[in-house]
Amino acid sequence: MGVTMENFVIKGSHPVMEKILQVAQKVASTDSTVMIQGESGTGKELIARYIHAHSRRANQPFIAVNCGAIPADLLESEMFGHERGAFTGAVGARMGMFQLASGGTIFLDEIGEMSATLQVKLLRVLQEREIRPVGSDRSVKVDVRVVAATNRDLAVEVEKGRFREDLYYRLQVIPVLLPPLRERRSDIPVLVQHFLDKYNAKHEMRRVTIADDAMVHLWEYDWPGNVRELENLVERLVVLSEDGFVQVDHLPPNIRSFISEKKIPRPSLTEEGIDLNKAVEEFEYRLIDEALRRTKGNKQAAARLLGLKRTTLVAKLRRKGGGANQGDGYLL
Repeated sequence: MGVTMENFVIKGSHPVMEKILQVAQKVASTDSTVMIQGESGTGKELIARYIHAHSRRANQPFIAVNCGAIPADLLESEMFGHERGAFTGAVGARMGMFQLASGGTIFLDEIGEMSATLQVKLLRVLQEREIRPVGSDRSVKVDVRVVAATNRDLAVEVEKGRFREDLYYRLQVIPVLLPPLRERRSDIPVLVQHFLDKYNAKHEMRRVTIADDAMVHLWEYDWPGNVRELENLVERLVVLSEDGFVQVDHLPPNIRSFISEKKIPRPSLTEEGIDLNKAVEEFEYRLIDEALRRTKGNKQAAARLLGLKRTTLVAKLRRKGGGANQGDGYLL
């Protein structure tokens, strides 16, 4: 499965990603506020753009605001605008991001970085659908769709008093939790090929391919930087390749030395006993990962290796992806 809209692309066929895109399509037809949570590099902005592109607001602006990149004392002005003379340097009135996004979508990235003072003002915007520019004594109505994103666990931030509980629930109308790449390894070959095609097209003198044993290493690696890290690596491999064929020796040392099996202790019976069901489940998922790795993500071929029907394999993958350890953010 691949979805291409304008300048962004979402690639993958893992059941969890398929379900997330189904939910995104359903949500797109509404104006409900969406909160996207996930580790850095998982594609939160891509999902936000996907929702916008499938909405009735698709022909209107999509404005992205990185709440963590703008200094706290400037963020309010950036978001809501200001009047002339509102502060030193305000030589003229200026519209904020909410006004620039009028009729469209505003994407508030890294919203967990927002100051407590600004959280209060954002809560009012979500409740009243109006903003007040800095230095103004009047409010301005705004018609925008709000999509927020964070790599923090906002529930924990609320418990620790670092994020307002009322704002948290106002944003959590539609929660979407993006899985890290290590929890959807079957998408790695698909993504690698997509990025190879992308960067091969930019370097037409030769076409770079990746050897099977090198692909095994890419599959096994845990990708702490997720899809962004994978894309950056593929671009580097394409640019630096001398003969157009990437082998294990061409991979970075941290990937070459990484062995997933060493990071997952083998179950053994101790004096305290063992959770047999959990041990069997972990063993089963390791075999599924091995089968998918050998077949380069082909579920039909992997199911054949495991003596399963394809539908049974997909059900097991979905169960793994939507398990309790993932939190309750998946809309499955």
